[in-house]
Amino acid sequence: MSRENKTEEDGKENMAAWLVGIKTLRIQPYTLLPLEEVGSQVKSLTVGDRVALEPGISCGRCNSCRVGCYNLCSEMKFFGSPPTNGSLATMVLHPANLCFKLPNNVSLEEGAMCEPLSVGVHACRRANIGPETKVLIVGAGPIGLVSMLAARAFGAPKIVMVDIDDCRLSFAKKLGADGTILVSTKIEDVQDEVIQIENAIGTRVDVSFDCVGMDKTKTMTTALSATRAGGKVCLVGLAQSQMNIPLTPAAAREVDVIGIFRYRNTWPLCIDFLRTGKIDVKPLITHRFSFSQQDVEKAFETTARGGNAIKVMFNL
Repeated sequence: MSRENKTEEDGKENMAAWLVGIKTLRIQPYTLLPLEEVGSQVKSLTVGDRVALEPGISCGRCNSCRVGCYNLCSEMKFFGSPPTNGSLATMVLHPANLCFKLPNNVSLEEGAMCEPLSVGVHACRRANIGPETKVLIVGAGPIGLVSMLAARAFGAPKIVMVDIDDCRLSFAKKLGADGTILVSTKIEDVQDEVIQIENAIGTRVDVSFDCVGMDKTKTMTTALSATRAGGKVCLVGLAQSQMNIPLTPAAAREVDVIGIFRYRNTWPLCIDFLRTGKIDVKPLITHRFSFSQQDVEKAFETTARGGNAIKVMFNL
């Protein structure tokens, strides 16, 4: 059945939040190609199913796609990554194989959290987190927090988090971090902070996740210095295109540096973690807004301020 960009029930136009200028958002119509509620070839979903969307559409033809690393596809079309539009709209068109049906006991809000949670799950897979892995997480922002939840679900027995924001660390402690350490932005403080990390974790760190990647030196230097010989450092935050880090001493201790980019094949596991209660993402949803012009502006302002805002949800 063609919906022609209007909901069958009320005939309203499909609307989306558009960035029309610097710091200027407007809710305006979003015209899609005529679409059916469920394509004629789709057998896995029916009208009314609640789903979580994996937001990247890979080409399926390049070498990365063929070997299963579709997240590295050079022709990836990813919601919100120009020139592909975002998905903050009342309706989007998406391939069925990237729509994952939610169990009855998993809410739509929890389903939406599969996207950030997937970053943590992919990082834990890349770093081989298990029941004997002592973990350090640098950065207690949203990605650091989901990485902590994922590491715990993978069996990590001890997780310490460091950040420059005491408010974020307090939240991390409530969420289940075994230890939290307030650190500075000064590179000369690294060695003293590494001693604090070792005391908090009780030994040397097996795997460190840098979930910041913002400072050109400090965060990765901390991760490399705190990680034991033969351990791993996983760079999750990619805010800087270049970093100046002490790689030679780390290499001499055979510390492996691992990168991640987005995620792959994570939605089924994330949904299972949510279904079984092994991961609870609900505390991360700190603010909720309606899909009105005023609330959209307020929501983005809330996110930009940081503070106690972790994840902001819209009621579409």
